[in-house]
Amino acid sequence: MATDRSGRWSTLTLLVFSWCLSGGRAEAGVAELGGGTRILGMRLERSDKPAVTTDDGVIQVTEGSNISLRFYGLQILPETSVKFMEQDLGDEEDGGGGGGGGGIKTDINRVPFNGTCYEYTKDIVVRGDMNVSNRGTSGVLSLKIKPLRKSEMEKLYGLCVRDGLDGRWYLLAEDDGRLRVVEEKKSLLPMWLQVILISFLLVLSGMFSGLNLGLMALDPMELRIVQSCGTDKEKKYARKIEPIRRKGNYLLCSLLLGNVLVNTTLTILLDDLIGSGIGAVVASTIGIVIFGEIVPQALCSRHGLAVGANTIMVTKLFMLLTFPLSWPISKLLDCVLGQEIGTVYNREKLVEMLKVTEPYNDLVKEELNMIQGALELRTKTVEDVMTPLGNCFMIHSDTVLDFNTMSEIMESGYTRIPVFEDERSNIVDVLFVKDLAFVDPDDSTTLKTITKFYNHPVHFVFHDTKLDSMLEEFKKGKSHLAIVQKVNNEGEGDPFYEVLGLVTLEDVIEEIIKSEILDESDLYTDNRNRKKVAPNKNKRDFSAFKHESESKVKISPQLLLAAHRFLATEVSLFHPTLISDKVLLRILRHPDVIQEIKFNDSDKRSPNHYVYQRGKAVDYFVLILQGRVEVEAGNENMKFETGPFSFYGVMALSAPTLEFRSPSHLGGLNRTASLSGADRTDFLSVSGSNSQLNNSAPSPQYTPDFYVRALSDLQFVKVTRAQYQNGLMASRLDSTPQSPESGHNASRLELTAPPGTGTTDPGPDSAPTPTENGPDETTLLLLNEQNLAAPARTAANHHSQSENSI
Repeated sequence: MATDRSGRWSTLTLLVFSWCLSGGRAEAGVAELGGGTRILGMRLERSDKPAVTTDDGVIQVTEGSNISLRFYGLQILPETSVKFMEQDLGDEEDGGGGGGGGGIKTDINRVPFNGTCYEYTKDIVVRGDMNVSNRGTSGVLSLKIKPLRKSEMEKLYGLCVRDGLDGRWYLLAEDDGRLRVVEEKKSLLPMWLQVILISFLLVLSGMFSGLNLGLMALDPMELRIVQSCGTDKEKKYARKIEPIRRKGNYLLCSLLLGNVLVNTTLTILLDDLIGSGIGAVVASTIGIVIFGEIVPQALCSRHGLAVGANTIMVTKLFMLLTFPLSWPISKLLDCVLGQEIGTVYNREKLVEMLKVTEPYNDLVKEELNMIQGALELRTKTVEDVMTPLGNCFMIHSDTVLDFNTMSEIMESGYTRIPVFEDERSNIVDVLFVKDLAFVDPDDSTTLKTITKFYNHPVHFVFHDTKLDSMLEEFKKGKSHLAIVQKVNNEGEGDPFYEVLGLVTLEDVIEEIIKSEILDESDLYTDNRNRKKVAPNKNKRDFSAFKHESESKVKISPQLLLAAHRFLATEVSLFHPTLISDKVLLRILRHPDVIQEIKFNDSDKRSPNHYVYQRGKAVDYFVLILQGRVEVEAGNENMKFETGPFSFYGVMALSAPTLEFRSPSHLGGLNRTASLSGADRTDFLSVSGSNSQLNNSAPSPQYTPDFYVRALSDLQFVKVTRAQYQNGLMASRLDSTPQSPESGHNASRLELTAPPGTGTTDPGPDSAPTPTENGPDETTLLLLNEQNLAAPARTAANHHSQSENSI
């Protein structure tokens, strides 16, 4: 409003009111002015159409409106009239025209008011009289603004007031009396149609934005994949989209042009509907962001294939409409950027994609491992999957293929076994287990003979050979086992080939499937980690068929011969007159006679280090073969060290010996071979005044009064009393002339021996027949078993007698 916004006129109004309240002074002042009406300013009171007061105080109204103006001044009366004169728009820029008002003097009685009104407009019609306040300082007047002419956009009018002294009309000074009439703003379309169009444009904006994300995210490669392996609906959708998706840049330009066109039109319609530029910008921004971007893109990012297929006709229509502009731009992009290929995954990206999408795909862990293993096959070498040389099962080329060796091969579970010479790294042949099909263990054939006959090729590969190349080599069928080697050029000498280990077809397959393949003969789940498998109850054990004559502790033949000669010459109990050389040799070859003790430096006083302990009854004799022992004896606990071929416990063997009245009484012994253990003792009774075969009376125990403790790793001969008694018996049988009947019974004893005792090859100096040279080793083992079972039967007999006496 003019008077409210102008500080000068506000101050003037206050002065006028103060003057009016001053009473006589005000009347005197009016009298001095001549008693006429004077208008000092105006402001807009109301309007039925848009109207505003500008910052420079000009009242701006709309054509065809009805307005009310409030006038301020002195001595305003209801009949006071006002008029408006049309001014040029240039006068507004000049700040109200020529300041002097055409040379009219400024007089307190005759104020010129910046000029004289010479022509009055009829575009502003005054309605009725002025509604004046009680004191006559302001009044409200209703005006009718006529419409502008078609060629006119706006008009400027000045307020003309009449001087109360001379009756002439003058323009009100400066901007306080100016009124601007502007053209009424008309809508482009009816409001209801604009609302419909705005809603439709929001839908199109959302569709273009969503298709831009949904369709462009579906590259041609993915659409081909969906057409081949998708569901029926996905295949149908992909077939619709794929033709236009091939024209990637053309589709992109069409969608972007359509989106920009729709958004621009939407802003224009909102501006016309709201009537405010700022309001239109805010409304269009909110509408486009929510309904044109966020919602459709969130929908199409998950269901882009379905949305794109169902709106394919609209997309084609806009591609046709924007063809003049979008097609040339797309061709330019094709020339600059090249043809769109689509997303292509290499091996690493494909493996990582499978890992990341594991929670969402329908692949089980085994399938995922197989895919991953197959993709990583080219990135790994044979050194990563091989079995180190130290963990390989190998056989020396000079090994004799007897039953023990073949049993060891069968128990290993391998079908291809490397054969080495001199050292394990010198692999010269490969033995196939099937090559042993026609080999008789009794022939004692050497391994070298078999390998040279079949002459299987040995396949060597370098340690950096890729697994895919190794698999191709295995597929050729030449060999399923290869020796891994590398060139060792360390040091100052010439480079040489160093064998690292073995790789098999099973190792490569296990790396593909990412899992271990176990069969019934495997001992380890993984040859690299050496983790043992659970015991297999169905695994065949060949130990029952092996020769049990071999000692558990291996000693050289020379040391065995030395022990034999030492016992026969230096220990009276083993003199040839008591125990023959043949029987003594068989005793030394028994599996439990040669024993050893591994010395533990961290626990030197371990109970396992003691061969004899003071006060502890024993029934065995010991001869030290290798190592050193400490002997502590006597009340003074005297200690001294001894070494090989020192012996102890002779008195443990000196028990009552067995006597035989006549060889003819041996028939009862032979008959017991086929009897049960409970009845056998009755038939083993032999007449004699000193002893019985079954040892029914308990044997006296030998209690040493000294300690014998190992000071290092020890190998020694340990002969028990039972073994010695059986040796005495065998020696007597061996030295007694045999009758035909006893020879027949001895044959029965050999044939009916228990299977658990086993048979062994007789020594090289053994006689061909038992009738000439005494019992064979089966008889000796049978007597050992019988003598070991005697204490148990004796305890049972005593227990039965106690119960009967009670």
